[in-house]
Amino acid sequence: MKNHDQRSIKLGILAAISCEAIFGLSYIFTKQATQSTSEFSLLAFRFFVAFVVMSILVVIKVVKINFKGKSILPLIILGIIDPCCYFIGETIGIANSTASESGIFLACIPVASLTASTIFLKEKPSKTQISGILVTLVGVMITVFAVSTDSSFSLKGYLFLLIAVAAYSMYSVTVSKLSDFTSVEITYAMITCGCIFFLILALAEAINNGNLSSTLALAISDKNLIKAILFQGIGCSVFAFFLSNFAIANIGVNKTSSFIGISTVVSVLAGVSLLGEKLTISQLIGGIIIVAGVYLANASFKES
Repeated sequence: MKNHDQRSIKLGILAAISCEAIFGLSYIFTKQATQSTSEFSLLAFRFFVAFVVMSILVVIKVVKINFKGKSILPLIILGIIDPCCYFIGETIGIANSTASESGIFLACIPVASLTASTIFLKEKPSKTQISGILVTLVGVMITVFAVSTDSSFSLKGYLFLLIAVAAYSMYSVTVSKLSDFTSVEITYAMITCGCIFFLILALAEAINNGNLSSTLALAISDKNLIKAILFQGIGCSVFAFFLSNFAIANIGVNKTSSFIGISTVVSVLAGVSLLGEKLTISQLIGGIIIVAGVYLANASFKES
Protein backbone atom coordinates (compact mmCIF):
# COMPACT_ATOMS: atom_id res chain seq x y z
CA MET A 1 0.00 0.00 0.00
CA LYS A 2 1.20 3.52 -0.76
CA ASN A 3 2.66 5.71 1.93
CA HIS A 4 0.14 8.41 2.64
CA ASP A 5 0.81 11.68 4.37
CA GLN A 6 -0.93 12.53 7.61
CA ARG A 7 -3.52 14.72 5.86
CA SER A 8 -4.64 11.89 3.56
CA ILE A 9 -4.87 9.49 6.49
CA LYS A 10 -6.95 11.90 8.56
CA LEU A 11 -9.27 12.60 5.60
CA GLY A 12 -9.61 8.84 5.06
CA ILE A 13 -10.55 8.30 8.70
CA LEU A 14 -13.06 11.17 8.58
CA ALA A 15 -14.55 9.67 5.39
CA ALA A 16 -14.87 6.23 7.04
CA ILE A 17 -16.60 7.68 10.14
CA SER A 18 -18.97 9.80 8.01
CA CYS A 19 -19.80 6.81 5.81
CA GLU A 20 -20.75 4.61 8.76
CA ALA A 21 -22.75 7.44 10.38
CA ILE A 22 -24.82 7.76 7.20
CA PHE A 23 -25.39 4.00 7.03
CA GLY A 24 -26.38 4.00 10.71
CA LEU A 25 -29.04 6.65 10.10
CA SER A 26 -30.32 4.79 7.04
CA TYR A 27 -31.66 1.94 9.20
CA ILE A 28 -34.28 4.31 10.63
CA PHE A 29 -35.53 5.25 7.16
CA THR A 30 -35.48 1.62 6.03
CA LYS A 31 -37.50 0.51 9.04
CA GLN A 32 -40.19 3.09 8.27
CA ALA A 33 -40.19 2.61 4.49
CA THR A 34 -40.43 -1.19 4.42
CA GLN A 35 -43.75 -0.97 6.23
CA SER A 36 -45.29 0.20 2.94
CA THR A 37 -43.14 -1.42 0.24
CA SER A 38 -40.84 -4.40 -0.31
CA GLU A 39 -37.10 -4.36 0.25
CA PHE A 40 -36.39 -4.86 -3.46
CA SER A 41 -38.69 -1.98 -4.44
CA LEU A 42 -36.93 0.27 -1.94
CA LEU A 43 -33.53 -0.76 -3.32
CA ALA A 44 -34.70 -0.12 -6.88
CA PHE A 45 -36.02 3.35 -6.03
CA ARG A 46 -32.87 4.08 -4.04
CA PHE A 47 -30.43 3.23 -6.81
CA PHE A 48 -32.58 4.83 -9.51
CA VAL A 49 -32.54 8.15 -7.62
CA ALA A 50 -28.80 7.77 -7.00
CA PHE A 51 -28.19 7.11 -10.71
CA VAL A 52 -30.25 10.13 -11.79
CA VAL A 53 -28.58 12.46 -9.28
CA MET A 54 -25.09 11.22 -10.11
CA SER A 55 -25.75 11.47 -13.85
CA ILE A 56 -26.94 15.06 -13.49
CA LEU A 57 -23.77 15.92 -11.56
CA VAL A 58 -21.72 14.37 -14.36
CA VAL A 59 -23.63 16.20 -17.12
CA ILE A 60 -23.30 19.61 -15.45
CA LYS A 61 -19.66 18.77 -14.73
CA VAL A 62 -19.85 19.09 -10.96
CA VAL A 63 -18.04 15.76 -10.88
CA LYS A 64 -15.82 14.38 -13.61
CA ILE A 65 -15.60 10.85 -14.93
CA ASN A 66 -13.51 9.57 -17.82
CA PHE A 67 -13.62 5.91 -18.82
CA LYS A 68 -11.85 6.48 -22.14
CA GLY A 69 -9.05 3.98 -22.69
CA LYS A 70 -9.89 2.11 -19.48
CA SER A 71 -11.26 -1.43 -19.21
CA ILE A 72 -14.63 -1.27 -17.47
CA LEU A 73 -14.72 -5.03 -16.80
CA PRO A 74 -13.19 -4.62 -13.30
CA LEU A 75 -15.90 -2.05 -12.52
CA ILE A 76 -18.64 -4.42 -13.68
CA ILE A 77 -17.20 -7.18 -11.50
CA LEU A 78 -17.09 -4.77 -8.56
CA GLY A 79 -20.71 -3.74 -9.18
CA ILE A 80 -21.84 -7.38 -9.23
CA ILE A 81 -20.07 -7.96 -5.89
CA ASP A 82 -21.35 -4.75 -4.30
CA PRO A 83 -24.09 -3.57 -4.42
CA CYS A 84 -25.72 -6.55 -6.21
CA CYS A 85 -24.51 -9.60 -4.27
CA TYR A 86 -24.11 -7.72 -1.00
CA PHE A 87 -27.65 -6.34 -0.87
CA ILE A 88 -29.20 -9.61 -2.05
CA GLY A 89 -27.40 -11.38 0.80
CA GLU A 90 -28.25 -8.70 3.36
CA THR A 91 -31.90 -8.30 2.33
CA ILE A 92 -32.83 -11.99 2.13
CA GLY A 93 -30.63 -12.82 5.12
CA ILE A 94 -32.26 -10.24 7.40
CA ALA A 95 -35.73 -11.28 6.20
CA ASN A 96 -35.07 -14.91 7.17
CA SER A 97 -33.32 -14.40 10.51
CA THR A 98 -33.71 -12.44 13.72
CA ALA A 99 -32.33 -8.97 14.32
CA SER A 100 -29.71 -10.36 16.68
CA GLU A 101 -28.54 -13.02 14.26
CA SER A 102 -28.27 -10.63 11.32
CA GLY A 103 -26.50 -8.06 13.49
CA ILE A 104 -23.92 -10.61 14.63
CA PHE A 105 -23.28 -11.91 11.11
CA LEU A 106 -22.85 -8.41 9.67
CA ALA A 107 -20.63 -7.46 12.60
CA CYS A 108 -18.18 -10.08 11.32
CA ILE A 109 -17.52 -7.98 8.18
CA PRO A 110 -14.39 -6.28 9.62
CA VAL A 111 -12.91 -9.68 10.50
CA ALA A 112 -13.72 -11.04 7.03
CA SER A 113 -12.29 -7.93 5.36
CA LEU A 114 -9.13 -8.16 7.43
CA THR A 115 -8.74 -11.83 6.47
CA ALA A 116 -9.36 -11.09 2.77
CA SER A 117 -6.87 -8.22 2.69
CA THR A 118 -4.25 -10.40 4.39
CA ILE A 119 -4.73 -13.21 1.85
CA PHE A 120 -5.26 -11.26 -1.38
CA LEU A 121 -3.50 -7.95 -0.74
CA LYS A 122 -0.75 -9.20 1.56
CA GLU A 123 -1.63 -6.41 4.00
CA LYS A 124 -0.49 -7.79 7.33
CA PRO A 125 -2.63 -6.27 10.10
CA SER A 126 -0.98 -4.99 13.25
CA LYS A 127 -1.75 -6.50 16.64
CA THR A 128 -3.62 -3.34 17.68
CA GLN A 129 -5.78 -3.53 14.53
CA ILE A 130 -6.68 -7.15 15.23
CA SER A 131 -7.37 -6.39 18.89
CA GLY A 132 -9.46 -3.32 18.04
CA ILE A 133 -11.59 -5.15 15.46
CA LEU A 134 -12.22 -8.05 17.85
CA VAL A 135 -13.18 -5.63 20.65
CA THR A 136 -15.57 -3.88 18.24
CA LEU A 137 -17.09 -7.26 17.32
CA VAL A 138 -17.74 -7.99 20.99
CA GLY A 139 -19.36 -4.57 21.41
CA VAL A 140 -21.68 -5.13 18.45
CA MET A 141 -22.67 -8.58 19.75
CA ILE A 142 -23.53 -7.12 23.16
CA THR A 143 -25.57 -4.35 21.52
CA VAL A 144 -27.62 -6.65 19.26
CA PHE A 145 -28.18 -9.24 22.01
CA ALA A 146 -29.59 -6.42 24.13
CA VAL A 147 -32.40 -6.12 21.59
CA SER A 148 -33.21 -9.81 21.22
CA THR A 149 -31.77 -13.21 22.07
CA ASP A 150 -34.22 -15.17 19.91
CA SER A 151 -32.87 -17.57 17.30
CA SER A 152 -34.43 -18.48 13.97
CA PHE A 153 -32.09 -21.37 13.11
CA SER A 154 -32.75 -20.50 9.46
CA LEU A 155 -30.12 -22.08 7.22
CA LYS A 156 -31.39 -19.92 4.35
CA GLY A 157 -30.99 -16.77 6.43
CA TYR A 158 -27.52 -17.76 7.61
CA LEU A 159 -26.40 -18.62 4.07
CA PHE A 160 -27.46 -15.27 2.64
CA LEU A 161 -25.93 -13.35 5.54
CA LEU A 162 -22.66 -15.18 4.86
CA ILE A 163 -22.98 -14.13 1.22
CA ALA A 164 -23.32 -10.50 2.37
CA VAL A 165 -20.25 -10.76 4.60
CA ALA A 166 -18.20 -12.41 1.85
CA ALA A 167 -19.39 -9.88 -0.75
CA TYR A 168 -18.38 -6.90 1.38
CA SER A 169 -14.95 -8.32 2.12
CA MET A 170 -14.38 -9.00 -1.60
CA TYR A 171 -15.63 -5.49 -2.41
CA SER A 172 -13.00 -4.06 -0.07
CA VAL A 173 -10.24 -6.09 -1.72
CA THR A 174 -11.43 -5.41 -5.28
CA VAL A 175 -11.90 -1.66 -4.90
CA SER A 176 -8.43 -1.25 -3.44
CA LYS A 177 -6.97 -2.64 -6.69
CA LEU A 178 -8.77 -0.21 -8.99
CA SER A 179 -5.99 2.35 -9.08
CA ASP A 180 -6.85 3.36 -12.68
CA PHE A 181 -10.15 4.83 -11.55
CA THR A 182 -11.07 7.73 -9.29
CA SER A 183 -13.40 7.31 -6.31
CA VAL A 184 -16.12 9.15 -8.28
CA GLU A 185 -15.79 6.79 -11.26
CA ILE A 186 -15.96 3.73 -9.01
CA THR A 187 -19.00 5.11 -7.19
CA TYR A 188 -20.80 5.89 -10.47
CA ALA A 189 -20.15 2.37 -11.76
CA MET A 190 -21.46 0.79 -8.55
CA ILE A 191 -24.60 2.95 -8.65
CA THR A 192 -25.24 2.10 -12.31
CA CYS A 193 -24.94 -1.65 -11.67
CA GLY A 194 -27.23 -1.39 -8.65
CA CYS A 195 -29.80 0.64 -10.58
CA ILE A 196 -30.04 -1.84 -13.47
CA PHE A 197 -29.99 -4.94 -11.26
CA PHE A 198 -32.54 -3.89 -8.65
CA LEU A 199 -34.90 -2.25 -11.16
CA ILE A 200 -35.12 -5.59 -12.96
CA LEU A 201 -35.71 -7.45 -9.68
CA ALA A 202 -38.31 -4.96 -8.41
CA LEU A 203 -40.20 -4.91 -11.71
CA ALA A 204 -40.26 -8.71 -11.84
CA GLU A 205 -41.47 -8.85 -8.23
CA ALA A 206 -44.18 -6.22 -8.78
CA ILE A 207 -45.43 -7.84 -12.00
CA ASN A 208 -45.49 -11.26 -10.34
CA ASN A 209 -47.49 -9.84 -7.40
CA GLY A 210 -49.74 -7.80 -9.70
CA ASN A 211 -49.05 -4.53 -7.85
CA LEU A 212 -46.82 -2.62 -10.28
CA SER A 213 -49.03 0.49 -10.48
CA SER A 214 -49.58 0.71 -6.72
CA THR A 215 -45.85 0.27 -6.04
CA LEU A 216 -45.00 3.11 -8.42
CA ALA A 217 -47.73 5.29 -6.90
CA LEU A 218 -46.27 4.84 -3.42
CA ALA A 219 -42.99 6.38 -4.56
CA ILE A 220 -44.71 9.75 -5.06
CA SER A 221 -47.37 9.61 -2.35
CA ASP A 222 -45.91 7.94 0.75
CA LYS A 223 -43.92 10.50 2.76
CA ASN A 224 -41.89 7.96 4.72
CA LEU A 225 -40.99 6.13 1.52
CA ILE A 226 -40.00 9.36 -0.22
CA LYS A 227 -37.75 10.31 2.71
CA ALA A 228 -36.13 6.88 2.65
CA ILE A 229 -35.61 6.96 -1.12
CA LEU A 230 -34.00 10.40 -1.02
CA PHE A 231 -31.82 9.68 2.01
CA GLN A 232 -30.68 6.28 0.82
CA GLY A 233 -30.40 7.29 -2.83
CA ILE A 234 -28.44 10.49 -2.30
CA GLY A 235 -27.00 9.98 1.17
CA CYS A 236 -26.10 6.28 1.11
CA SER A 237 -25.65 5.36 -2.54
CA VAL A 238 -23.93 8.59 -3.63
CA PHE A 239 -22.14 10.13 -0.65
CA ALA A 240 -21.58 7.03 1.52
CA PHE A 241 -20.35 4.90 -1.40
CA PHE A 242 -17.98 7.68 -2.41
CA LEU A 243 -16.76 8.11 1.18
CA SER A 244 -16.18 4.35 1.51
CA ASN A 245 -14.20 4.18 -1.74
CA PHE A 246 -12.23 7.29 -0.75
CA ALA A 247 -11.46 5.85 2.69
CA ILE A 248 -10.19 2.54 1.29
CA ALA A 249 -7.97 4.41 -1.17
CA ASN A 250 -6.42 6.49 1.61
CA ILE A 251 -6.25 4.30 4.71
CA GLY A 252 -6.64 0.78 3.32
CA VAL A 253 -9.10 -2.06 3.78
CA ASN A 254 -8.23 -2.95 7.38
CA LYS A 255 -8.61 0.51 8.88
CA THR A 256 -11.71 1.33 6.85
CA SER A 257 -13.49 -1.86 7.90
CA SER A 258 -12.62 -1.22 11.55
CA PHE A 259 -15.12 1.68 11.58
CA ILE A 260 -18.13 -0.46 10.59
CA GLY A 261 -19.26 -0.81 14.22
CA ILE A 262 -19.91 2.95 14.29
CA SER A 263 -23.07 2.38 12.22
CA THR A 264 -24.44 0.20 15.03
CA VAL A 265 -23.87 2.95 17.61
CA VAL A 266 -25.47 5.58 15.35
CA SER A 267 -28.50 3.37 14.59
CA VAL A 268 -29.09 2.79 18.32
CA LEU A 269 -28.79 6.51 19.14
CA ALA A 270 -31.05 7.40 16.20
CA GLY A 271 -33.63 4.88 17.37
CA VAL A 272 -33.63 6.41 20.84
CA SER A 273 -33.74 10.05 19.72
CA LEU A 274 -35.95 9.78 16.62
CA LEU A 275 -38.19 6.76 17.25
CA GLY A 276 -38.40 6.95 21.04
CA GLU A 277 -36.87 3.51 21.51
CA LYS A 278 -35.56 2.59 24.96
CA LEU A 279 -31.82 2.65 25.56
CA THR A 280 -30.79 -0.28 27.75
CA ILE A 281 -27.70 -0.58 29.93
CA SER A 282 -26.46 -3.42 27.71
CA GLN A 283 -26.75 -1.24 24.60
CA LEU A 284 -24.89 1.57 26.35
CA ILE A 285 -22.09 -0.78 27.41
CA GLY A 286 -21.97 -2.26 23.91
CA GLY A 287 -21.71 1.20 22.36
CA ILE A 288 -18.83 2.18 24.65
CA ILE A 289 -16.99 -1.06 23.79
CA ILE A 290 -17.51 -0.44 20.06
CA VAL A 291 -16.04 3.06 20.28
CA ALA A 292 -13.12 1.71 22.35
CA GLY A 293 -12.49 -0.99 19.74
CA VAL A 294 -12.52 1.50 16.87
CA TYR A 295 -10.10 3.73 18.76
CA LEU A 296 -7.80 0.80 19.52
CA ALA A 297 -7.79 -0.34 15.88
CA ASN A 298 -6.76 3.14 14.77
CA ALA A 299 -4.59 4.18 17.70
CA SER A 300 -1.57 4.42 15.42
CA PHE A 301 -1.40 6.06 12.01
CA LYS A 302 1.43 3.77 11.09
CA GLU A 303 0.62 1.86 7.94
CA SER A 304 0.78 -1.90 8.18
